[in-house]
Amino acid sequence: MVEFVLTMGSAPAIRNVLIVDDDVRILDSWKRSAERERTVHSATDSVTAKRLAQLHPLDMALVDLRLGTSSGIELVRELRRTSPNLMIALCSGYVSVEATVAAVRAGADVIVFKPITFREILARLQENLDEPDLDETPTLAKAEWEHIMRVLSDCHGNITAAAKKLGIFRSSLQRRLRKYAPHD
Repeated sequence: MVEFVLTMGSAPAIRNVLIVDDDVRILDSWKRSAERERTVHSATDSVTAKRLAQLHPLDMALVDLRLGTSSGIELVRELRRTSPNLMIALCSGYVSVEATVAAVRAGADVIVFKPITFREILARLQENLDEPDLDETPTLAKAEWEHIMRVLSDCHGNITAAAKKLGIFRSSLQRRLRKYAPHD
């Protein structure tokens, strides 16, 4: 599993969190984990998230890349514009280099792959790490996995449609999906 982490410096205490994901199961899981020690506001769409961000002072926002038909990157851009000191994590089951660059330009502090726990996201935000090695060439397995995840995401999780777009049998795609994301 690969994640992109940007240098944060010393992170302030995180007391108020906004969690935005259109998958209610993931949203509830992160919310339960975060609520143990902080105040959590949650939304399944960008409009609600923007409203909550205006109403409540936030320390951290956790945003899914795809929010139904809208882009989590656009939400990150808006949150960064209105709250420059907000720590923002962008999460997705599929994160391409292109999406990562767009998210960083929009103002995301950390970009991570799902599945990931709230504690892991929090740790990544609070770590003081060097920037990733941008000269490193991804492995063929990683490039293949990212491409499959993008096509599957474009097909809204429909395995049959994704297999057709990829030009492979449905059973072949299912076999590949049973494997975990490749490690570097």
